[in-house]
Amino acid sequence: MISTRTQVGIVGAGPAGLVLSHLLYLQGIESIVVENRSRQYVEERVRAGVLEQGTVDLLTQMGVGERMKREGLVHYGIELRFQGRSHRIDFQELTDGKGITIYAQHEVLKDLNNARIATGGQVFFEVEEVSVHDFDSSQPKIRYRKEGSDNELVCDFIAGCDGFHGICRPSIPAGVLIEYEREYPFGWLGILADAPPSTKELIYAYHDRGFALHSMRTPQIGRLYVQCDPLEDIAEWSDERIWQELQIRLASEGWKLTEGPVLQKGVTGMRSYVVEPMQYGRLFLAGDSAHIVPPTGAKGLNLAVADVWVLARALKQFYTTGSQSLLNNYSQTCLRRVWKVQRFSWWMTSMLHRFPDANPFDRRRQLAELDYVTSSTAAAKTLAENYVGLTMDGI
Repeated sequence: MISTRTQVGIVGAGPAGLVLSHLLYLQGIESIVVENRSRQYVEERVRAGVLEQGTVDLLTQMGVGERMKREGLVHYGIELRFQGRSHRIDFQELTDGKGITIYAQHEVLKDLNNARIATGGQVFFEVEEVSVHDFDSSQPKIRYRKEGSDNELVCDFIAGCDGFHGICRPSIPAGVLIEYEREYPFGWLGILADAPPSTKELIYAYHDRGFALHSMRTPQIGRLYVQCDPLEDIAEWSDERIWQELQIRLASEGWKLTEGPVLQKGVTGMRSYVVEPMQYGRLFLAGDSAHIVPPTGAKGLNLAVADVWVLARALKQFYTTGSQSLLNNYSQTCLRRVWKVQRFSWWMTSMLHRFPDANPFDRRRQLAELDYVTSSTAAAKTLAENYVGLTMDGI
């Protein structure tokens, strides 16, 4: 077995793992990242693309925001559409100038990978049989196979950034973790379309037939969603049917939806999930390995970045002063933000979606809530403040 030594071993080369690795590099702390997928897969997998103001600011401070600033689409509001009318939530006015940036997750990962390579970072892709060991000791280990050879990475700490289906969380002994979960009785059928966006900002639409979202990836590529059954057979949804449903749910007087060839489509189920605590011994969970949010609030990537910002700060304290106070409080610190984000994502989801068991009272209540949010400055500010993102210092 080939043995290697580093300070922080990171499992997973998604947003959490790569942001953490580069943050540690900027603080003079060594790390090695292992990832079971190929670099090409990581950089081509289409995922979320809404970045909070704090995420944008952090990536810029890390020196990986140049292309994002050049190619990202900055938005200072969203539209809530119901009963055929649009109501704009003005982020800039309600949050002292803050906004969001539309910049796809895989583009963020390209920038981070390039930065890690340019600075001599070690990111090992396409590793196999990854496992974590001895994380209740002072020398935890990550074992894996790479190109036919067995490897052992001896480190001071392990960061489990390997997603919901990764190996780190299940490696924690039974009885340690408490899981909180909610499954939603619907999913999103999402498409990428070769069609210029029909609006400058995102549209969240409530309709009796179900929720719809008009988003975008670039000035030429649209990203759109319709609420559907989570077990929906995508083969039953022709391009014509998808566009027809979008036309109905997004309809508004004086507005026209631009159609085009569908480049990609798929159905995604929706769930809320949190595990407590987010640490055990010297193993720290971050991102989707510790929590999942429904996509309505556009929080998944941003929450992962917030986790590793907290972890990087705690590791800096340890290596600078020897104190483990921030490390010991990592889970408690992160979970304050996690649960606030879960609350917001649940609220947006429950306000905008058609629930299968909803009765006329429930639907009237939803419309009343949308009316309140779009007519009350205080309510609109609450939505705007959460959407652009809670401040990092406010974690």
